[in-house]
Amino acid sequence: MSASPPPPAFESFRPQPPREDAIRSAYAGYLAEATTPNADVGDIVQRWDAMRRGVQSWASWVFLRYQQDTRDADRRADRERGDAAIALLKELDAGLKRALLGAGTRAATESAVGSTVAALWGADHRAYDPAVSADLVAEQKLAADYIALKASAEIEFEGRTWSLVTIGKPCVDDDRTRREAAQRARWGWFDAHRDQLDTIFDGLVKLRVRQASTLGLSDYTELGYLRMQRVDYDRADVERFRAQVRDHVVPLVSRLRERQAERLGIDRVMFWDEGTGDREGTPLLCGEAGLAQAGQASFDSLDPDLASFYRMMVGGGWVDLGSRDGKAGGGFCTFMGDVRSPFVYCAGNGTHGDVRTLVHEMGHAFQCWSSRDMPLHDIVFPTYEAAEIHSMGLEFLAWPALDVFFGDATDRWRRNHLEAALGFLPYGTAVDHFQHLVYANPDASPADRRAMWTELEETYLPWREYGDLPHVTVGGYWQFQRHIFARPFYYVDYCLAQTCALQLWSKSQEDHAATMATYKTLCGLGGSLPFQALCREAGLQSPLTDGCLAEVVATAEAWLGV
Repeated sequence: MSASPPPPAFESFRPQPPREDAIRSAYAGYLAEATTPNADVGDIVQRWDAMRRGVQSWASWVFLRYQQDTRDADRRADRERGDAAIALLKELDAGLKRALLGAGTRAATESAVGSTVAALWGADHRAYDPAVSADLVAEQKLAADYIALKASAEIEFEGRTWSLVTIGKPCVDDDRTRREAAQRARWGWFDAHRDQLDTIFDGLVKLRVRQASTLGLSDYTELGYLRMQRVDYDRADVERFRAQVRDHVVPLVSRLRERQAERLGIDRVMFWDEGTGDREGTPLLCGEAGLAQAGQASFDSLDPDLASFYRMMVGGGWVDLGSRDGKAGGGFCTFMGDVRSPFVYCAGNGTHGDVRTLVHEMGHAFQCWSSRDMPLHDIVFPTYEAAEIHSMGLEFLAWPALDVFFGDATDRWRRNHLEAALGFLPYGTAVDHFQHLVYANPDASPADRRAMWTELEETYLPWREYGDLPHVTVGGYWQFQRHIFARPFYYVDYCLAQTCALQLWSKSQEDHAATMATYKTLCGLGGSLPFQALCREAGLQSPLTDGCLAEVVATAEAWLGV
């Protein structure tokens, strides 16, 4: 663990909003120095990094507060100012990175920051120009409109009003009739708001395609990959990975669905059955302890470093669990660079999924806590696909410590978790493939996009049967997926990471302590290396390597006995 002191209590953390004139003045100074012969690049970069940490801390804080209450007009206004501040940083960063990576300064810059950071900065400055600044702000506003629309959902079911978060609980109820009815109510809301969702997404596609054109790139996919900082693989590698999923994972999951139908005593698994493991019921949280308290007991039994970290996070108020009116759905980990602390956000609904979300986001948090003293903010987190190894990997490494949540049902939860992890790979791959199709055909109509999704479901999710549910039967499921709207091309990252997490799971079956030690070492590396190099450092095979998924599938088949 690093030497920085613990953060203050979250309630006392009040980062100050930055002043645009002060930011511009500071950057003008950095740029002037960077273009001076024999400039001290290391000193410039350190002062610039401190400036960025402050602005990003405030932007993260106002985004978090808006997620905590999307109804609050002041918080929404602050979030919009935060979006504008980040857009300003992108504008100014691009110019400074271009200067630092110029012919006269590149050698000094690489010496000061290392080749990984230089490669990341190279992708960043290619992905930005001040000419797209207004479109970036407009894009973020539309993405926020999507989040707010979903957060405002009021779904009438069983005589009461549910949100899209809370309706998730009856959707996995042990009673098959009830969960079908809950799914019907959920997708009825999407059906009623289809036009709004289509309008938001069409606006996002047009803004993104226009930005790529303005930057002189071949298409938005090229821009999307640059913004995801994919510096050691390309779309051809991802396409080969998708083929591996199609060839090796889809057949296995098809067999698992057949076995699931046998366990449930039904002819075939319908869409509303997919999250139900067996007739004994879905494992629920065990005992009366709250999620936060049970989490502490679980981490105490798992690992001393994780236990002390979790205690600090909960005790300091750096965790927000549960759901409430106006709170946006989902879960995420953000980072406040000013105090070098993560914050874990989860909108739980009282189901077993809350445990997985908590452990997943704590994996992110433990990673950035472990690497919080990296010399630059750029490499506290690794790139996204590598970052997801820490979260998904911890889900599997936590297996021995889950009894506090699930009691006698823990073994069933483990089996369901492994089957769900395998089942996710085809879905996540479909989401990625869908986005490639969308941006290859930016003028497609909403009906065309629904047809694209339907065809991909037939390829990657051939077992899926919706019956006569609204919206999803006409190819609308993708509108549920937040990443497609708010974080384009951020989804195959989960698939790549899941493949790595399954490798950690396999290793942990032989030697859990050694695998946990490897995991903590990987967390401490942060983003100091690109994705495939981090895999090698952890003794993992890159998912982009031919044959990787075949090995993972064989191990899982043996464990599951299929």
